Amino acid sequence: MKLIKHVTIATLVTLFGATTVFSAAPSWNLDKAHSNVYFSIDHIFSKVNGHFREFMTDIAFDPADLDGSKFDFEIQVGSIDTYISKRDKHLQSGDFFDAATYPVMTFKSSKITDKGDGMYDVAGTLTVKEKDHDLILPLKLEGVKEHPAKQGTNVAGFNGRVTIDRLAHGVGSGKFYDMGVVGKDVDIFVSLELLSK
Repeated sequence: MKLIKHVTIATLVTLFGATTVFSAAPSWNLDKAHSNVYFSIDHIFSKVNGHFREFMTDIAFDPADLDGSKFDFEIQVGSIDTYISKRDKHLQSGDFFDAATYPVMTFKSSKITDKGDGMYDVAGTLTVKEKDHDLILPLKLEGVKEHPAKQGTNVAGFNGRVTIDRLAHGVGSGKFYDMGVVGKDVDIFVSLELLSK
């Protein structure tokens, strides 16, 4: 009887260990040439558009294992690009991002929820100027298939939009918003092309 008990416990441990190993969602590499973090903000009557040239991701995703999936981002603030260098330098200054003091923004996911029809709510923490803010980033899984130009490699696509209040995140004092020059709501568009490892 003791032998049977020991065998049963050993079997359960083995199965649990195997489940733990195989439940980890697969990691994906960022195709940087076909991925970006874009933004748009009001300037008086117009829209100013830009993006961040340098960012890294740590992504694992499996729709059957959302607990083992994650979307983590690290953005280099100094890589902000609105196609006008003078404006970029102003955005990097203490009036806005203060990139010299706070060179990195991060987003760390904590929970992913399947909303149906390929939509996923990625809840996590957005850290700007070393202050943490709760954020839900909605992402649409556009599809997964073998890469047409890279045999043996799968490619997955995600797109997502979210709007944040830059003043609530400490980007600017509100001076230019009160003047009616720069808006406070920033529309963010994340577009990702991911390659299987």
